[in-house]
Amino acid sequence: MMKAAEIIGEKLAVITDREKPALPEGWALVKIHTAPMCAEYKSFLQGHVSSCLGHEAAGEVVETASGSNIAVGSRVVVMPQYPCGRCQLCITGDFIHCEHSLPYSAPTMAQYIAKPSWLLLPIPDQLSYDEASLACCALGPSHGAFSTMGVDAFSTVLITGLGPVGLGAIVTAKYRGARVIAVESNEYRIELAKRLGADEIIDLSQEDAVNQIRSLTDGQGPDFGLDCSGAVAAHRLLIDAVRRKGSIAFVGECHAETPIRISQDLLRKGIRLIGSWHYNLREYPQLIKLIQSSPQAKQLITHTFPMSRIQEAFEVSASGRSGKILLHPWGDR
Repeated sequence: MMKAAEIIGEKLAVITDREKPALPEGWALVKIHTAPMCAEYKSFLQGHVSSCLGHEAAGEVVETASGSNIAVGSRVVVMPQYPCGRCQLCITGDFIHCEHSLPYSAPTMAQYIAKPSWLLLPIPDQLSYDEASLACCALGPSHGAFSTMGVDAFSTVLITGLGPVGLGAIVTAKYRGARVIAVESNEYRIELAKRLGADEIIDLSQEDAVNQIRSLTDGQGPDFGLDCSGAVAAHRLLIDAVRRKGSIAFVGECHAETPIRISQDLLRKGIRLIGSWHYNLREYPQLIKLIQSSPQAKQLITHTFPMSRIQEAFEVSASGRSGKILLHPWGDR
């Protein structure tokens, strides 16, 4: 048996007992030591009942099935999703876009998880499980987006939405040497963004935000934009603010429709709009190097909770007064 977190109603989360997962051929069982929280607080607030919480984890391999390519005792970061591992996208490292995902799902807010062994990436000895877990959603989405767009020390980047992913984007952009203009109205996150290295912060609730941004970039606009909010207003701000021939990547989930004017936004300005969900597996060593080298990366972790305090952890996550929150499924640390 193992323990796992569940949402059982509006603003109600509990710990329940369930069977440990079985291991198909080529899979491994991971004892989860760190389970980061992401956007699950939305279900917590809305009362969407769920027994499959979380998609990020770091832990230790404790059992393997035949055909597995990893050893018991390995310390690993657990990649999200259950891709097929055989299609061209999976083979080239872009597994997150697999069209043939396996009919399987499992929570990471739990004590164990079963996973195809090729989705378990090694953690260097120098990194703790908490630090290594940042290679999932804390830093992964922006790392992948900035790699695709080519953000470097000559770039100015506009980042909208300073939740944990947006705050992580500040860290990855500064590690690349870029200048960062961030957009946020939450006072807690504004202060944290400053500590993480944001050069300028614009309050989206203020009028003329586009003109403020352009005034910081010699009237031209930033070279790159990254949306981590999933908000239509933020999408339009990025499209309107970036310079001509600039690029924008979207990593925040959005279920609304953003108006795009093909002629004015794309043809006349010549900008690129990019969907970027995660990062290519081949880029994992670069991201690990970032975590090892950047003091700001560790500052993303603002709260840790034993999983037994899941209700309190969700309340903090829903408050908007946190960076990355980590759960520890074992013990009371």
